[in-house]
Amino acid sequence: MANYLEALALVERLHRLLLDVIKDEFERVGVLEINAVQALLLFNIGENEVTAGELKSRGYYQGSNVSYNLKKLVEAGYMHHQRCEIDRRSVRVKLTPKGREIRDVVAQLFSRHAEGLESRGVLGPEGIDDITVSLRRVERYWTDQIRYIY
Repeated sequence: MANYLEALALVERLHRLLLDVIKDEFERVGVLEINAVQALLLFNIGENEVTAGELKSRGYYQGSNVSYNLKKLVEAGYMHHQRCEIDRRSVRVKLTPKGREIRDVVAQLFSRHAEGLESRGVLGPEGIDDITVSLRRVERYWTDQIRYIY
């Protein structure tokens, strides 16, 4: 039980630390108009055209959180939005050139980190693969708990 609780705390701390790392990078390059959550949202959308519901269903964001951030990103010119022709309640969003610039900053940051982890001997490709496999198993287990156990 103690190891499980430590792992849970570590996952939570790593997420907050990731947001801090992104925030620091944006301060370094002089982008102060958006926050780390919004930058990560732009990175995760990438070249796709999506709805807020799709982002929520993929498990990336909670509903109110994603709606608020998408609205702010559209207002700031980082995303285009367009009502769906079939379902007028649904809005599809995609990155503008300004949004793609932000996505590229995050991608370059992540690339530097991946290279740094390996070059400093912190974690190689096999270690990343092991962590990813383990985290996917936990994700699958938790998802099953939500769906099948009351």
